[in-house]
Amino acid sequence: MLPWTFIKQVPILFVLTEHVFLATGEIRYSIPEEKPRGALIGNIAKDLGLNDQRLKTGRAHIFTEGGTEFVELNVNKGILVVKERIDREQICGSITPCLLRFQIILENPMEFHRVIIEIIDINDNNPVFSKNNIQLEISEFSPTGAMFSLPNAVDSDVGVNSLKSYTLTPNDHFKLKIQTQSDGSSSVSLLLETPLDRETQEEHVLLLTAVDGGEPQRSGTTEIKIIVVDVNDNAPVFTKEIYKVAVREDSSIGSVLIKVQANDADKDTNGQIKYFFTHFTGNAQDLFAINSDSGEINVIGQIDYENRNMYEITVEAKDVGSLVGSSKVIIDVIDVNDNAPLINLMSVSSQISEDSLPATVVAMINVQDKDSGKNGKVSCFANNNIPFKLASSLNNFYILQTDGFLDREKVSQYNISIVAKDEGDPPLSATQTITLQISDVNDNPPEFEKESYATYITENNAPGSSFFSVRAKDVDSGLNGRISYFIAETGINNISVSSFVSINSDEGVLYAVRSFDYEQLSHFQVAVAAKDRGSPPLSSSVIIDVYVLDQNDNHPEVLYPIPNKGSPVAEFLPRSADVGYLVTKVVAVDKDSGQNSWLSYKIFKATDQTLFEIGLHNGELRTLRQIMEKDSTKQRLTVLVEDSGQPSHSATVNVNVAITDNFALAFSEFNDFAQEKNNNGDIKFYLVLSLVIVSLLFVIFIIILISLKFHKWRQSKLFSECPNGTLPVIPYYPPRYAEVGGHWDSLSRL
Repeated sequence: MLPWTFIKQVPILFVLTEHVFLATGEIRYSIPEEKPRGALIGNIAKDLGLNDQRLKTGRAHIFTEGGTEFVELNVNKGILVVKERIDREQICGSITPCLLRFQIILENPMEFHRVIIEIIDINDNNPVFSKNNIQLEISEFSPTGAMFSLPNAVDSDVGVNSLKSYTLTPNDHFKLKIQTQSDGSSSVSLLLETPLDRETQEEHVLLLTAVDGGEPQRSGTTEIKIIVVDVNDNAPVFTKEIYKVAVREDSSIGSVLIKVQANDADKDTNGQIKYFFTHFTGNAQDLFAINSDSGEINVIGQIDYENRNMYEITVEAKDVGSLVGSSKVIIDVIDVNDNAPLINLMSVSSQISEDSLPATVVAMINVQDKDSGKNGKVSCFANNNIPFKLASSLNNFYILQTDGFLDREKVSQYNISIVAKDEGDPPLSATQTITLQISDVNDNPPEFEKESYATYITENNAPGSSFFSVRAKDVDSGLNGRISYFIAETGINNISVSSFVSINSDEGVLYAVRSFDYEQLSHFQVAVAAKDRGSPPLSSSVIIDVYVLDQNDNHPEVLYPIPNKGSPVAEFLPRSADVGYLVTKVVAVDKDSGQNSWLSYKIFKATDQTLFEIGLHNGELRTLRQIMEKDSTKQRLTVLVEDSGQPSHSATVNVNVAITDNFALAFSEFNDFAQEKNNNGDIKFYLVLSLVIVSLLFVIFIIILISLKFHKWRQSKLFSECPNGTLPVIPYYPPRYAEVGGHWDSLSRL
């Protein structure tokens, strides 16, 4: 029999932004059981309308909801083949139709297809009796029409291949009686047609044959040995033909299930009854036992509704005379919520980009619960307060998808708890955690710690020295978060800023390229840009105000009186001047700023210290007292101008004051005074020069003396060391000259 295909497709298309999730209705195949491994089931690629490459690129695989995988997907050929031996009776038992269900999962984009394979039964099982030999003890007084229960044969096949009929070896006393029960099953009994006579024949051996309806037909036999007993002529009779009872699957071992009862009209020992089981369905003999004296049926094993939900047991009551009565006990198992839901991750992503749009599929999930009814009805949900949600695509199938925008800088990893909970009492639940990493994209530019900066650098700095650093932060990771620093190209007084400042691209440290002069440049701005290494790169910039700090590197300059190396300038003071009379004002400036430019004025030297005073801060020269006759008409003052820097710098200026009421006469006298001063200055110059020359000669003498001593010591060494007896050359020092009286002369002459 070749496999045939029934395809029923109802496409359901979920458009989830970047991903497309496709789910079809179902595809059905039908194959007979017991096919060899590798046998063809169907061309799934053709039936789905897919090419072979889609199966490969989509990493197609089979997802089975538990149990053994009997089917294999050949992605190279696009076909389904038998992977393991398929025994319909082992898989489905008596359930029809026998269906294998699984899903074919594809990725990139995610999609899955439900596949159902119906396993067709073949006649590969013989009818089987529970016993090969049956022994019956029948009283010779058994009335005609008495029936004796026989065990049913069991055929694992279904449909036409199942059990069809029974036959009995031809004999003079018995025939078969087949009855259909209320539940649809058949019971086989031995019907006594003619009375037995133990004295004529004590034993009867019959062969009971069970035949199925398959092609070829199969059969099974059991031997019935009948022993004819005497006297006891009343068989036990049960109070009910069928006992029905329900039991919870969590019933404890030893609990009483039901008590069956049979009555025997005989008295004394012939009326004593023993109970026992004669026929079971499933594994009932491992779960239940009967008390032979009382007829109580007890639980002796662990009942599981998920394995079997109904059992049939044939109970016989036998008296001491071997008369037997039978009844059937039907046990219905009541499901309890003893199975927690099972969560299967059919496909799951471990990483997702932070720029993924809402409704991006992250995982495909299947949920199962072996319980039935509301105990097996499962709801599935994800934990709250996360940008993910579960959406149901088909029955017990869910997709986990994004429910908003993601931001790796806020949350870089999610532990998503998937909870499946049934509706039992009490409810049971299962939890599966999915760890999802959020991958970074370059969506954050670098940010400086401040919107603007101000820094200071002292003038006369050393070129190449660092004076400030900036730092920017980028919350992205990897190359997206690595920052490089640059100086934006601008101009300072029409000169490129790079001629003034440089920056370390990795650390953000600013360096001075040149030495700054406060008097030329006291303030400038530098624009620093921070750029990350993402693709595309993002950047931001900040303005740094650089202030040059002043140093006390300039001497005060006297603007008035103007120094004159020629004829001196005199200030005139009338003899009638009052105390506090303003003689003149010394004016000076300092190119430095702040404290370094604050000037103070002092009279350093004066002809008469009691006559004048000068304002400490304004430089105003005023009289301290009235002019007296004895005061010289020619007064000379040296004024010291000093700044307030550290260390301080100063300058001096000479102020000539003529005390007279005749300005012309005073001016000529003051010129004579100046000439006299010049002559005195020349004498002082020659005295100082002579002192210097004498000191220099003394030093030269000492040097020559030391040289001679060294020469004599060196000569003795050289005579012993030099092979030709040559001596070292004494260096020649040329004469030194000095300017005397306007011309140059040798120091040796001086």
